[in-house]
Amino acid sequence: MKSMKKRLVKIGKRALKIDPTLKRLEEAVQKLDKVSTTGVDTFLHLVKHAKKELQKQQLELHGARETGSLPKNDLIGRGKEKELVMEWLRNPSNEPRGTDFYGKISLLSIVGHGGMGKTTLLQHVYEDEMTKEFHLKMWVCVSNNFDVKKVIADMLESLEKKRPRLDSLDALQGKLKEEVMSKRFLVVLDDVWEVEEERDKSKWENVLAPLAYGGFGSKILVTTRMDAVALMFARVIRKKVEIVQLKGLEEDVCLQLLNSHAFAGVENRPDDHKKLRAIAGERVKKLLGSPLAAKVIGGVLNDNLNEGHWRTVLESNLLDQNSIHSILRLSYIVLPNHLRNCFAFCCMFPEDHEFDKDDLVRMWVALGFIQPSQGMTMEDIGGRYFDVLVKKALFDKVGDDYKMHDLIHESASKFFAQVCGKLLNDEESSLKISYTIRHLSVLTTNLEILKKIEKFRHLHSLFLFYEDSNQDLCSALIELFNASKSLRVLYICVLYKCTDEWEMIHEEIKYLKHLRYLKIKVVDVTRLPRSLISITCNT
Repeated sequence: MKSMKKRLVKIGKRALKIDPTLKRLEEAVQKLDKVSTTGVDTFLHLVKHAKKELQKQQLELHGARETGSLPKNDLIGRGKEKELVMEWLRNPSNEPRGTDFYGKISLLSIVGHGGMGKTTLLQHVYEDEMTKEFHLKMWVCVSNNFDVKKVIADMLESLEKKRPRLDSLDALQGKLKEEVMSKRFLVVLDDVWEVEEERDKSKWENVLAPLAYGGFGSKILVTTRMDAVALMFARVIRKKVEIVQLKGLEEDVCLQLLNSHAFAGVENRPDDHKKLRAIAGERVKKLLGSPLAAKVIGGVLNDNLNEGHWRTVLESNLLDQNSIHSILRLSYIVLPNHLRNCFAFCCMFPEDHEFDKDDLVRMWVALGFIQPSQGMTMEDIGGRYFDVLVKKALFDKVGDDYKMHDLIHESASKFFAQVCGKLLNDEESSLKISYTIRHLSVLTTNLEILKKIEKFRHLHSLFLFYEDSNQDLCSALIELFNASKSLRVLYICVLYKCTDEWEMIHEEIKYLKHLRYLKIKVVDVTRLPRSLISITCNT
């Protein structure tokens, strides 16, 4: 009887619409109705945006001009400076001077702001036929993470095409001394910085001491953004150091370089695109005379030979900030999403890294960055992606590989810091990175930094560049793998001998179930252990 009464009361409340459950249901239905209207609009907007992105990709893949049609001469406006350097190389000024320790060698510094073409200038010099007269040639990028052993090892690797299996400074110095003994050499030290004058002077004395045993007429070329570096080298070798200052290009020369990239691959007569050339001429001064800015903005303009596009680019506020970093930032912002992800990922590598195109594409595929296109393999599509980035002057071809300009690397690394994190030797760098970051690069000689990686549990890619011989490295890596189960890409480069525990690391790697790409570079490790046979990888 009581149950019947309860039912009748409930039916009555529903009839009078005072049932709280029914009221909540009605409110929920009203909300769903409202959301459905805006939700459908949002969904359609996303579909429309995705369709535009896909169309843009198709145009880039199938309609883009090949990178082979890029301008062949990127030394526009620097012919005079090249001739000055070549004349200095030809000058047999290095006669023996008594007991002077550095009497057999001379040094010239190329000084200029970032993006002024210092490295490009010396690349043209280095490849000139005349330099074949030297018995030995070495090219080393020093950068601002200057380490004596690494620079000497890089010199030896430049000579022997393989990394020396030496740990101590004495052994490295002895090997370099042996290689250059009585031989006339040319050394390029690219992108040298000075942090603390006395400390850096002492370091460079250790680097240059073996070179003093080279033959008469040996030459050292240095590129730097800092006048103080040239003065420091003068103190090290105890003689006058000659300097070539690279200033900004004249406006007409800068415009010529801009147009050579903006119209790359376009068959046009001198009278074609007059309006576009006029727009560029009016605004070329915004590029600050920087060859790098002219090439990069030229690559952006090349996307669309349309007046509206050119005005949008050249009238951007980013070009009004009197900063090369702001100018470069524009080139990243306008990248479509599929290219932006791929380019941001490249910031994970150290400055002056030599990129192998096919290897990089395999990493993009492993991370799901490649959008499928009918009739093409994922690798082919990724290759086209890379070609587009090269066409935009975001990469330069160097021999068989590619490099990112140090200023582009520096600027892009800051721009994409929230997407691709970096841990360096200073422990404070780890505090600036979100625990949920997907991509992390570690460049360190500090084992304590490695131990901090365990807190990043959502990593899809991890790059480890370790430059020290530490017995506890393997243990730290094992802990790291246990904490990073979602890894798809794992890249390990250890430049010094590791312990016998390396087999244990391989045992742990095989449990990374999502791993799609593995690359391991360790001194004295030349073969893949049996424990990794079941993993598809590149070593």
